[in-house]
Amino acid sequence: MPSAQFDSRPDLTRPDSGIVEVGTWDAGTPERRRRTVEAVRAAWSGLDRTHPGLLSYTVLTGEDGRTLLHYSQWSGEDAYQDFVRTGRDARDAEIDAAVPGIERLGLHTFTLYRSGVREGDDREPGCVVIVDVEFAGPDPARQRDWVDTVFEALGTDPAPVPGGISAHFHVGTDGTRVLNYAEWETAQAHIDALAAAGDGVGSPTPQWQRVQAYPGVTGGGVHRYTPASGIGAGPA
Repeated sequence: MPSAQFDSRPDLTRPDSGIVEVGTWDAGTPERRRRTVEAVRAAWSGLDRTHPGLLSYTVLTGEDGRTLLHYSQWSGEDAYQDFVRTGRDARDAEIDAAVPGIERLGLHTFTLYRSGVREGDDREPGCVVIVDVEFAGPDPARQRDWVDTVFEALGTDPAPVPGGISAHFHVGTDGTRVLNYAEWETAQAHIDALAAAGDGVGSPTPQWQRVQAYPGVTGGGVHRYTPASGIGAGPA
């Protein structure tokens, strides 16, 4: 059984991560959200509460004062489904007993496709920006091509923004969405980047215009979060 170590920053590029589960909860108020984070932490505390297939579980709080993002890495789909069968309902019931009325807004399964990390950058992120992109119908090739288009735009940007630390692009296993888990130095750095020239955080280049006009994109959103709590699985 792995040991449980609380840490709010997961290793997003760990090679043993087979799938990633990302879900959003709405607790309703800042106080209820604070209590929910405490309840989640309590529900996962103790060596006997850690599933062997769980690699990390991170909770982040949204700047809206209500929402929480749950990001968990698993060794594979079989491990996650075993947790669903044997432990998820009981753990959720424990959390709901502490904070009744939490609204669960959705859960999606991803795999990590590409990461962009500046070599030697040891800055601690004060903000995580989640970029969620939805496509019209399942198409795994389109998911990856969109991400590759973003990397081309990033690599050719003449004035990259200074506050970004890393970007980790995940593709949905259902073929319909992409999620970027982007670490920033501060929330203000991201706000400043959005206010600069261009549509989004990039410069007004043809490469970024291709990203923004990419065919088949039907929706999505950009939301800022603050790391709150997490569990990292140590060595067996």
